[in-house]
This record gives sequence, structure tokens and C-alpha cells, in this order.
Amino acid sequence: MSSLNAIASSGLSAARMRLDASAGNVANMNTLGYRAQRVVQQATPEGGVDASVQRASAEGVSLEREVVDQLAAKQAFLAGVQTLRTGDAVLGALLDVRA
Repeated sequence: MSSLNAIASSGLSAARMRLDASAGNVANMNTLGYRAQRVVQQATPEGGVDASVQRASAEGVSLEREVVDQLAAKQAFLAGVQTLRTGDAVLGALLDVRA
């Protein structure tokens, strides 16, 4: 089983990839023939997530979809940070009990 920090880190990394891909999509939305990048995520058996970037099958960028992707990535960041904070609090409580 992976540590809580490793699981949270993989989620934070995936969220960063989503923001990077979305930023590139918005920057290139007026580029003729551009196909948007999408981040595909899959849970790993040991905990955490694997993420990879793939190109969309069709040309074009939907600004509405990019806004939603950016908001979802923001929420994923906040969830990852909260996971790290909770892990630190639990570890601190365990150390207090053991001391």
C-alpha cells in the first residue's frame, strides 16, 4: 500500500497536467487544425492515479469545456492539499499518543 503522501502527490501531479493541457488548448484554440489535449486518468491498484496526455480525435477547442476542466483541476488540487493536511494531522495525533 502506498503512503498517503504518495497518493496525494499523484493526484496533485494529475491536476497539474490537466491545467497545463487546458492552458495549451486555450492558447491554441484559434490555430487552424489544432486538436485539443486531454488528460486521461486511471486509478492504480496500489493507490493514487496514473495520468497521460492524449490528443482529441476531432479538431477544435471548446472554451466551455476548458473552463470546466480548469475548475475541476482546481478542486482536485484543493482535495490533494486537504489530503496532505489531514495526513499530517493524523500523524501528529499518533505521535502525541506515542509520546
